[in-house]
Amino acid sequence: MDWDKLKSFHAAAEAGSLTAAGERLGISQSAVSRQISALEEQLGVSLFQRHARGLVLTDAGHTLHRSTMDMASAAQSANAALRDQQDVAQGDLVVTAPVAFGSTWLVPRLGNFLTANSGMRIDLRLDDGETYDLLKLEAECAIRLWAADKSDLIQRKLGTVATNLYASPEYLKAHGTPRTPQDLDNHRIIGYGTENTPLDAMSWAQRVGRDDTLPRKATLQVRNVPAMLRAVEAGIGIADLPDYMVSAVPKLVRVLPDHTGPTFDLFFIYPSDLKRSKRIAVFRDFLTAEVDAIKRENLQLRAS
Repeated sequence: MDWDKLKSFHAAAEAGSLTAAGERLGISQSAVSRQISALEEQLGVSLFQRHARGLVLTDAGHTLHRSTMDMASAAQSANAALRDQQDVAQGDLVVTAPVAFGSTWLVPRLGNFLTANSGMRIDLRLDDGETYDLLKLEAECAIRLWAADKSDLIQRKLGTVATNLYASPEYLKAHGTPRTPQDLDNHRIIGYGTENTPLDAMSWAQRVGRDDTLPRKATLQVRNVPAMLRAVEAGIGIADLPDYMVSAVPKLVRVLPDHTGPTFDLFFIYPSDLKRSKRIAVFRDFLTAEVDAIKRENLQLRAS
């Protein structure tokens, strides 16, 4: 079977539409359609049912898709291996990271990395879950706020992210400053959301002081930590936020300073198949150096 036809089929199966498949492959929708039609004619079976909502795989399509998934993964592994045979790190590196950490902490530092590694390009995919499967090389490495649970993944702990309760001065002036966790019952609370991920701990403002009762209701629930920070900054209410994010908004006031919020261990994770990758190694070393510099700075601040 022709590899170009299989690539068009695989892209359509993954994307669910001819238009999206064409965008992935950098070709027109009509070219994707022709490739798939030719493949169906060659195989003598229908691979998709066409619906108004998009493409639905037939039984034959599901069977072929399982094979093309393996083929795509093998092709990605081969491309990665070839890139890493170069004398210096070069080529694309697909990185996934949490939305808040990636957008607030990582992105401002990537300029220095790309300057030092001019042959590399970063494809940064921000997501608060595990949308990108490292073992399938949907991303080649991940920065995550939880440890890997698969033996084929290598991980290095970078550090610990601390969180605490914060509010704006304007909010506290209008609504008063809580002195005890129970006082939060009479305040507007901003919660992380309801998705079952480790970041659910960011709804600590709803739970603190209520170990034996139901969490207090959030006035605003949003499944995006940078949006929570903006909501606090706008005076909407009180939220549990990462300290490293709040440092960029110095006007915010820590609430209930005698009560410490949840902490998250920060890990750099990648597949064992890429353990000899030069691209992974230089990015890992860059992250480690950046985190170590902050640790040294914080020690100096505490000592001064």
